[in-house]
Amino acid sequence: MNAIETKDLTKKFNGLTAVDSLNLAVEEGELFGLLGPNGAGKTTTINMLCTILSPTSGSGKVWGFDIRRKRNDVRNSIGIVFQDPSLDEKLTGFENLDFHCRLYNVPTKTRKERISELLKLVELSDKKDHLVETYSGGMKRRLEIARGLLHHPKVLFLDEPTLGLDPQTRRHIWKYIQRLNREKDVTIVLTTHYMEEADFLCDRVAIIDYGKIVALDSPDKLKDTVGGDVISIELNNPEKFEELLCAVRWVKKCKTHDGFVDLTVDTAEKRAPQVIAHAQKQGLKIKTIKMREPTLEDVFLHYTGKTIREDEAKPLDRMRMRRRALHR
Repeated sequence: MNAIETKDLTKKFNGLTAVDSLNLAVEEGELFGLLGPNGAGKTTTINMLCTILSPTSGSGKVWGFDIRRKRNDVRNSIGIVFQDPSLDEKLTGFENLDFHCRLYNVPTKTRKERISELLKLVELSDKKDHLVETYSGGMKRRLEIARGLLHHPKVLFLDEPTLGLDPQTRRHIWKYIQRLNREKDVTIVLTTHYMEEADFLCDRVAIIDYGKIVALDSPDKLKDTVGGDVISIELNNPEKFEELLCAVRWVKKCKTHDGFVDLTVDTAEKRAPQVIAHAQKQGLKIKTIKMREPTLEDVFLHYTGKTIREDEAKPLDRMRMRRRALHR
């Protein structure tokens, strides 16, 4: 059985299409990622699947329950960690979890045992009697993850679970997410705009742009679509260099962004000296040059023609483009 299925799932807000005919099938036990810039439609998708928002059109099922007609059954089957903090900071860690248990009618005789088990899982047992307002950002996130599991959900939604955390804490959260998926046998759907997070954690990733899925596969297969190594070169007049290099036979793809030109080639070590020679011949000044294997950032660039950073820097442009697309 698929844990999640959607068919042409769509959400519009005052003429703006936030999610556009989304078709998904997430397998039971899968760790699935929705990857895209802020405003791409990731959170709106999660909110529809969690029955917080009603779709404008289309349909969806979570654990076999229709998100329109079986809302209570859906809610009993899921856990969620929201993007924005939702803990009561004037309660202790234990009291936050106990309150959540009562809301979900977790039996009294198993309540303390379950809370203790999850506090141990997220390594907060020694902090359970401390007020949440004294917790660090990472501790609060771990407590929210524990809270989302108290009623033994079949599907756990994590909306930007490491947003605003430092890199070291982010890595710790990744460890807990992997353990939950593996040890608790829970299907996990996470949204993120961190490329390395999706690459590290997810069995499969759907890349979303302007409310549409532009690519969906395992991270490795997505990176294979780029088709070679990447040489990233920063220099003056990148547009002129892109035009020059796109005509070179051994350059597979050529994209300009943020003052860089990214070239997709076979055997980057062999081609890098030739790239430098081409730049010098044109009198262009090279600032930096790097060689690397493709990343999910390259995949996003490949399918959309821009980087996630560029996309997030232009929220007004994104809104205008969505509206133009809507009225075509």
